[in-house]
Amino acid sequence: MRVEICVESVGGVRVAEEAGADRIELCGGLSDGGLTPSVALIERAVALTAKTQVHVLIRPRAGDFRYSADEVSVMVRDIEAARAAGADGVVVGALDAAGALDPVNAAFLEAAQGLAVTLHRAIDVSASAQRTLDRAIAFGFARVLTSGRQRSALEGATVIRDLVRQAAGSIEVMAGGGIWPSNVGEVIDATGVSAVHAAVRTPVSGAADLFAGIGVPQGFDRFDTDPEAAVALCELVRGRS
Repeated sequence: MRVEICVESVGGVRVAEEAGADRIELCGGLSDGGLTPSVALIERAVALTAKTQVHVLIRPRAGDFRYSADEVSVMVRDIEAARAAGADGVVVGALDAAGALDPVNAAFLEAAQGLAVTLHRAIDVSASAQRTLDRAIAFGFARVLTSGRQRSALEGATVIRDLVRQAAGSIEVMAGGGIWPSNVGEVIDATGVSAVHAAVRTPVSGAADLFAGIGVPQGFDRFDTDPEAAVALCELVRGRS
């Protein structure tokens, strides 16, 4: 069993490393669903991790996964920059107008040049999760992250289990979406996955109420990775290995 923790700060990187996570998905803008982080943050994450792999989200904007030629060009350059900064992998994906994996994904894999490449939750809004999984295998993605086309992995457990069976070991299917220590065991049992992905964020107090993050409860400043939840999640998953 493998644990991936989604983080957007240097503090989050430290928490994931100390908790014993196998991977981090390094992002910016998690309140927008995750955006490409800065090169400086990637470099710092690589420098701070000895045991935990750094996988960088490549997403140039919030919203859907249909990208213009200009946006694709930016994404390719961001992949190249992440590789040059020492990342172990990237997390990316693009859909075409029909909701299928776009041929431009081949350019992303080429730019990654041997890095592990994860197809993110674009699969959950694609026209067909089953066809998208087959296409992801054909493109050469190492894994796919999915909530089973629902808000949470627990709600989408039946679809995730079907994708695990369909993959038959040819690609890693990783469950993500609403996963916490309190339900990770149920998610694993219901889906049969060998990897889970979680953000385990908690509100953090601060002194800049006027600029508080989106969705942050009143009296708090921002979200960041919860150290206790990260440790508990890793320990619970390790106990199932």
